[in-house]
This record gives sequence, structure tokens and C-alpha cells, in this order.
Amino acid sequence: MNTVPALPSLSLDGKRALVTGAGRGIGFAAAAAAALAQAGAHVTLAGRLREELERASRDLNASGGKSDFVILDVTQPDAVTQQVAAMGPVNVLVNNAGMNRPMHLVDVKDEDIDAVLALNVKAAFYVSRAVAKGLLAAGQPGSIINVSSQMGHVGSPGRTVYCATKHAIEGMTKALAWELGPHGIRVNTICPTFIETALTSAMFEAAGFRDWVTSRTALGRVGRVEELMGAVVFLAGDASSLMTGSALMLDGGWTAA
Repeated sequence: MNTVPALPSLSLDGKRALVTGAGRGIGFAAAAAAALAQAGAHVTLAGRLREELERASRDLNASGGKSDFVILDVTQPDAVTQQVAAMGPVNVLVNNAGMNRPMHLVDVKDEDIDAVLALNVKAAFYVSRAVAKGLLAAGQPGSIINVSSQMGHVGSPGRTVYCATKHAIEGMTKALAWELGPHGIRVNTICPTFIETALTSAMFEAAGFRDWVTSRTALGRVGRVEELMGAVVFLAGDASSLMTGSALMLDGGWTAA
């Protein structure tokens, strides 16, 4: 008798995936969508910018993936509820929509607090709620992947509001893991360090910033978007079937110090 255990499949064939914050067409959303599509999932890209969504979906389909898109402002709970319900059960959710307004505490305005909380925390709650409702109604398991940050585990100057929102995401993820676990719905976070993208290029051009980042990672460098793709596929499928309420650190060792 062969007693060698079989490696869990990384295939997502037949799964329906939703990636929020995909309207910019670059960065983590593009990497997550590409990873899920290449693993076999049908990916729906959600965001507010039609032109970018069309381009991203077209590129995915041209490369052999299966995707579509939906125009959706995830800060609007009624719209989220209606649009997600119309999709049918979503087996894999990547809550990626987010923002940051880095500044010192004394310079933070009330509207800054409201905007960052609305997108980073409340929107993730709205979409998770809508996806969970669909899965529970269908009696299907699923995987919710909340995009957190290393800043959900440490502090940083000039990022008070951002750190507060990412710590909130970590807490929400743990609570949802316990609430949804009995139904086979797993909830985890991905916690990247600073990633090199077109959106972060201006940040890295600031004097001293790149050195500040690289000096705080054990690997001594900035992350690349493709380095996040394997983690998405892992958390989405059976390979991580015993993992819930956890944070997958993709921080180059930042939080190991």
C-alpha cells in the first residue's frame, strides 16, 4: 500500500473569485487577479475606473484566463450587497481596496480619517459580509483574503491612521475566522511590506525613503508584486485548508526584528 500523502492541489478550477480595488490596473490587484486566473479561477475585477478594468480584464483573457469586471464603489454598502448577490456565490474574495494618506498626527484632518477608515475597514466589512451571505445561502465553503500590511502588526511614524486601519483588519479577520469557520469559510490576511509598483514610485523617489525601507528588512530590499502571487493562490485553495484567522507575512523580515 502506498502511504505517501498526496500534495494538495493548487488548482482553482471551477472557483469564482472577486478582487476589489482592481481599477488601477497595477500593483497587488493585478498580481492577485493574474495569480487566481492562472490557477484556473474565473476572476471578477471590481473597481470604479471602467477603462482600467476593461484593460485589465482584456489582458487576463488574452493570456488564457477567465475574467470579467464590475463597476463598484465598495464604500457604498447597498451597491456592494446588490452587486455581490448578482454574481452568485463567490468562492474566493481578495479584499484589496485600500488607501493611505501618510502624514504626521497633528496634520491629519477629520476628512483624512474618515476616508481611510471608509475604504480600508468599512469597505472590507461590507464586501466580506456580502460574500459570506452568498456562501452561507449556497452552503458552500470559501476563502476570504484580506489585504493587510506589515503595518497591521507594527507602528510607523506618519502612518497613524493607516496603522489603525490595518490593525482593525487583523482583528476583524480573527473574529470572522471564528464566526465563519464552522461553515467552512476561512479568513486570513496577507501582510506585504513596501512593494515596488508604478503607484509607489514617487514614494521611493523621496530622499532617504528607499534606504529607510531596505534597512528595516532582513532581505535588505523592496518587494516585487510577483512575490505576492504564490501567497494568494495558497490562501485561496486547498493547500491552506487548515489555515484561518492567520496573517501571512510577506514583509522581508520587517516584523521579525
